[in-house]
Amino acid sequence: MPHGAIKFMSIRLKVILPYLLLTVVVSVIGVYVVTRLVSKTVEERLTNQLLEAGRVVSDSFVRQEVRHVETARIIAYTSGLAEALADEDSQTVLTLARPAFSGLGLENLILISPQGHELVHLILDEKGELQRVEQDTGAGDSSIVTPFLISKNPEEPPRRALGVNLVNNQTYYYTSLPVGLNGKFSGVIVVGTSIRNILPFLKNTALADVIFYGGDGQAIGSTLGVGDQHVLDLLSITKEEYEQSIVTKEKVVQGSNIEIGGRSYSVARGPLQVGNDRIGVFAVALSLDSVLEYGMATRTTYVILFTIVFLFVLGIGLVVTRLIIKPLFSLVNTSQAIAGGDLKQRTGIQTNDEIGTLANTFDEMTARLEQRTLELEQKNQILRNIDKTKTNFIQISAHELRTPLTLIMGYSQMLEQDAKNNPELMALAQGILEGSERMTTIVESMLDVSRIDSNTLFLRKTGLRLDLLIRKVNKGFEKAFEERDIKMTTDGLDELPLIPADPDLLQKVFYHIIMNAIKFTPDGGSITVSGKYLNGSEPPQVEIAIHDTGIGIEPALQGLVFEKFNQSGDVLLHSSGRTKFKGGGPGLGLAIARGIVEAHGGQIRVESPGYNEQTCPGSTFFVSLPTGKQSEENL
Repeated sequence: MPHGAIKFMSIRLKVILPYLLLTVVVSVIGVYVVTRLVSKTVEERLTNQLLEAGRVVSDSFVRQEVRHVETARIIAYTSGLAEALADEDSQTVLTLARPAFSGLGLENLILISPQGHELVHLILDEKGELQRVEQDTGAGDSSIVTPFLISKNPEEPPRRALGVNLVNNQTYYYTSLPVGLNGKFSGVIVVGTSIRNILPFLKNTALADVIFYGGDGQAIGSTLGVGDQHVLDLLSITKEEYEQSIVTKEKVVQGSNIEIGGRSYSVARGPLQVGNDRIGVFAVALSLDSVLEYGMATRTTYVILFTIVFLFVLGIGLVVTRLIIKPLFSLVNTSQAIAGGDLKQRTGIQTNDEIGTLANTFDEMTARLEQRTLELEQKNQILRNIDKTKTNFIQISAHELRTPLTLIMGYSQMLEQDAKNNPELMALAQGILEGSERMTTIVESMLDVSRIDSNTLFLRKTGLRLDLLIRKVNKGFEKAFEERDIKMTTDGLDELPLIPADPDLLQKVFYHIIMNAIKFTPDGGSITVSGKYLNGSEPPQVEIAIHDTGIGIEPALQGLVFEKFNQSGDVLLHSSGRTKFKGGGPGLGLAIARGIVEAHGGQIRVESPGYNEQTCPGSTFFVSLPTGKQSEENL
């Protein structure tokens, strides 16, 4: 596949993939929302139905308690009942309570005196006939009666509990209420309804089977297999599970699935709370068959629906994406052609949308770029011609100047010999000779630059000791150091290994760098030349650092100091002396140094905090040169 085709595919994927992924995500979320949050999964639908059934059970008990309280108050307000209770007149209490018991359809009624004696206990037997219980069943010591007997406050709110009546061993839902007369406590009324009679009503209203548990976890009543002790044993839980369920803060404590009569049920337990009291634990059981069938049908329907919608949306997306990508392909092709140098290429897109605007702008930019490129090529060609002419002029001038300079130096030396006895003539001859020598140095620099530019610099490498080379260079500047009061020191040079280098050319490198340091260091300053062996480098190198206390170099100009004819500051303000402070020159020394160092395979750079003639932050030139294998063997 061509390289361009790979890029096109990349663009296609970048445009299509986000849309495709977004469509998939939306579809998956849609299926999830519908099947799990709207249609409900099997577990969630089951849990919600169990919660709803639990609320129905709790509400039923609340309504039952309201009926209990209303009935108890009717009996309590029966004329003469409070006085009879206070006087422990059981016969009068029975006479007053019996008609109310029958007329209000009660199942169990207990009347207790302020002293805690059970005066009247009425209960319906299994045949539905009223029966008076003669013995004391211990109701006065129950948890819903004792607090009233202790506080003797007729204004206390009702209390409720699940309890077993010892007369028939049936579990009842009891509500107790204090009886008062003129603000005085007169006794307690306890009204009870058997769980056995509550269960059928809950079965119809809760749309689920209901189970009630005793304090030890034993199932005491259930709409599953009514009256079947074996079923109640299967439904029972441990005491720990009972205690966990009655104190839990969760809405539902999910129990394990059970199987009764060949059908599977999911069971959820929770505390039976009436008012602020948790009076026991109940559970609701729901058959799994209908839920599973409904869940599977719903899930299948919505998965198919969302698959169709997904494919439809994906098709629309592909069409829309193609309309977007096609002009982008044209833009990519054009940009690649322009990157390859074909500035005549155009997109050819003619649309009235944003991509069309982008394409037109791109074509206009390309046209202007083509025009500017042509202009730059023409100017670059002119600059190349000028640079070539300059290089040729320098080379020719240098060669042409060498001959007359040689003659001038020769005659000056002869004149110097003949003028030994004429001091005035001797000074003139020496002046001519010094000027000729400086001119010769400049010509040699021009020739070095010419050789570097034309890559004709020839290296005569030999094993070289840098300490001796630096010492030789410094010796040539002794007079300048003395005149300018500049202190020259060296450090670590005698510990450096031999390096393969051209002695004459490398001498020029340090000559130009040290002379540059002298020129830009004020009188009384110092120059330090130090060296170190970089054995960890690859290849191993020696690094020479020439540090001065001069005026420094601006950070923006540090990369330009190695360019030809570069001058620091105003050239017209420079002094004419070679080693004078801020002395002038042709601006070739550091360019020559860089060319020679790079010809040796090394590097040269400069570091300086900045330029300041008052604080003199100084500069440090670093010259790194490879040592070669021979030098490593000599260590």
